[in-house]
Amino acid sequence: MTTETICALATAAGGAIGVIRVSGTQALRITDKIFHASNGRSLVDVAPNTVRHGEIVDGDGNLIDDVLVTVFRAPHSYTGEDSTEISCHASSYIITQILHALIDAGCRQAKPGEYTQRAYLNGKMDLSQAEAVADLIATTNRATHKMALSQLKGNFSNELSALRNELLKITSLIELELDFSDQDVNFADRNELQELARAMDRRITSLAHSFETGNALKKGVPVAIVGKTNVGKSTLLNRLLHEDRAIVSNIHGTTRDVIEDTVEIRGVTFRFIDTAGIRPTEDEIERLGIERTYKKINEASIILWLVDAQPTSEQIAEIRATVQGKRLIAVWNKIDVPTSQSISLPVSPLVRISAKHGAGLQLLEEELYRAADIPEIKENDIIITSARHYEALTRAHESISRVIEGLQQNRSGDLLSEDLRICIDQLAEITGCAITTSEVLQSIFQNFCIGK
Repeated sequence: MTTETICALATAAGGAIGVIRVSGTQALRITDKIFHASNGRSLVDVAPNTVRHGEIVDGDGNLIDDVLVTVFRAPHSYTGEDSTEISCHASSYIITQILHALIDAGCRQAKPGEYTQRAYLNGKMDLSQAEAVADLIATTNRATHKMALSQLKGNFSNELSALRNELLKITSLIELELDFSDQDVNFADRNELQELARAMDRRITSLAHSFETGNALKKGVPVAIVGKTNVGKSTLLNRLLHEDRAIVSNIHGTTRDVIEDTVEIRGVTFRFIDTAGIRPTEDEIERLGIERTYKKINEASIILWLVDAQPTSEQIAEIRATVQGKRLIAVWNKIDVPTSQSISLPVSPLVRISAKHGAGLQLLEEELYRAADIPEIKENDIIITSARHYEALTRAHESISRVIEGLQQNRSGDLLSEDLRICIDQLAEITGCAITTSEVLQSIFQNFCIGK
């Protein structure tokens, strides 16, 4: 455990108030060196969870700012250490001067994620909860906010703990049989163990499958807007984003590259992709854009197929083959054009819109939300959003599958025990119980902001 005391700005730049966090064994004494309380009392003597008014001065006694200092004592702080939080005016000059004064008094500048890392190392949270802190800061919609809060509250950790305890129970019974193997004693019915292992595998698999939903909510549901040139794809993108993001013109091949942006619809983030119009072309740059279009179609989960005239049977067959396995929404654009002819498509749903004037956009958004098929997320629901968690759950599934197969084939207990322990270790890795190397911890926390 480090004894170094660290400091950093814990709030975003700008605004009226800045908060500088100090944490470590000497947090109170170091803050006391530069803080002169209005009542003359030392911070070392004040009660925890209290706020004191006073002035911050530099090493020469020059006034820096009029501040409030909040005192926290171990273990009842974010990091589990003695901590202070200095609330000052958010001038970049004032913040810089206070940090310099703290460093001169004995602090060290905190590294990215070091506060949360210390909270993890001090047992204030497990690793999955620590990662949820970063997710909570990065939330952009209601759904991701609920997921991050659920993980931060420990719902995922509790589920893993329950699974781990069940696995330990099976392991102990099998290893107990090994200890008494010479006496031909059975401590557990293998059929019962098999059913228990299957039940745990179903839960592990369910958690792993939730990653698809969690990843879509976290990064945005990818939606590709496709169609022939000049059909109104860029106009529709601008209308959905409520800004002129893409260039619009009557010239065929105007959009030559993929344009992406996000928008929130009913609490869910959608990542719209405006693609180059698909048509035969001799233009090398336009051809490259069309190649990227096909690549983005493969990456998208929802396809908006824009048409402004009756497509041929060949075009219908081509789009069906291209979007196979994805959710397709046909969009009849330019219904405001007087010469617009009726369109009949063997595709459902078919939404009639005018991207130029915004007609039908609400109905299109409703169809998009329905196609995303996002479950209603409740406060205690567990949705996996981390690729690291997904990988560990996948490996745990592979291990427990070998256990189930081994029980069916009546394999020896030592082989079963080994696979069970691998499964336990994979689940423990998610919460950090199995992580010991500083390199792994550093890789997890390095993307945090400095003040966290």
